Amino acid sequence: MKQTKYLFNPGRLSRQDNTLKFTPVDEDGNEGQPRFLPVEQVSDLYVFGSLDANSALYNFLGKQNIAVHFFDYYEHYTGSFMPREYLLAGKMQVVQTQHYLSAKKRIIVARAFIEGAASNILRVLKYYQNRQNERRPCDLNDAIRTVELLLASIPTATDVPTLMGIEGNIRQTYYGCFDAILGETFCMDGRSKRPPQNELNAMISFGNMLCYSACLGMIYHTQLNPTISFLHEPGARRYSLALDMAEIFKPILIDRLIFRMVNKRQLQPSDFRMEVGGCVMKDAARKRFVQAFDESLKETIKHRSLGRNVSYKHLIKLECYKLQKHLLGMEEYRPFKAWW
Repeated sequence: MKQTKYLFNPGRLSRQDNTLKFTPVDEDGNEGQPRFLPVEQVSDLYVFGSLDANSALYNFLGKQNIAVHFFDYYEHYTGSFMPREYLLAGKMQVVQTQHYLSAKKRIIVARAFIEGAASNILRVLKYYQNRQNERRPCDLNDAIRTVELLLASIPTATDVPTLMGIEGNIRQTYYGCFDAILGETFCMDGRSKRPPQNELNAMISFGNMLCYSACLGMIYHTQLNPTISFLHEPGARRYSLALDMAEIFKPILIDRLIFRMVNKRQLQPSDFRMEVGGCVMKDAARKRFVQAFDESLKETIKHRSLGRNVSYKHLIKLECYKLQKHLLGMEEYRPFKAWW
């Protein structure tokens, strides 16, 4: 089975027959023990350190349909090498573009993305509301009622800017609950990005970029075009459909992961440091976070419709398939909503 591979150390990636050879290189240019990655076992690569590779290597990765996602020193997602879209179909390209260009059709899909995101946010809030205890009261009732009211207003949004305003209010209410859920270990102090100003914001930003990359990877394995989106405006240099899809999965894949790791003391304030560019995770903490995220993607649940166990990673692909059917007029798109 193909798996995602994560490269944290700086080094050189090359091809050796049908195997990927990664040679770590330290600051003084000294080479470490090479690591071999059989290409048939690699689905995509996440690169967190500087990587030395040539065009021949990327040609090889392209032929093997292996994507490479890059993150900078501050854990910001910087871009991806995506192989040629081997599954793109002309009909899908046409109908996806038509749905973007039609305000009536676009708002239907955009509403569904926000509905899915808000429903999963509610599920997270209700879960932690039910876990409140005398030692650390966690009264989230007001926030839950606010999000429910905002969720009920989604069908009345007639354009995307109005919908984005509703989404912004939902997120603001939701992020205002993080301090109550996490206790005194970390403080939210408002959402800050590029750069994140504290430890909790650094975790959220890094996790969101991991979720975005996972969604992009799944979109690539469908007939959807990742540059044509419905909620976020398509950009000149971004895969905006992955941003749309990530809205649904961030609450259950990233936020739950953060809460779990902090509450189990797997992440401590000592795992971060403040720099001119903002707050960043130390290397060991970043590896723990990525490992936990990868384990979450592999975790399985019993799918209600399919009647079998599927991984969280496969749930993202199923969401892409549902969107395809909607665009082709086969079945109305209903966003994924967690039930646990």
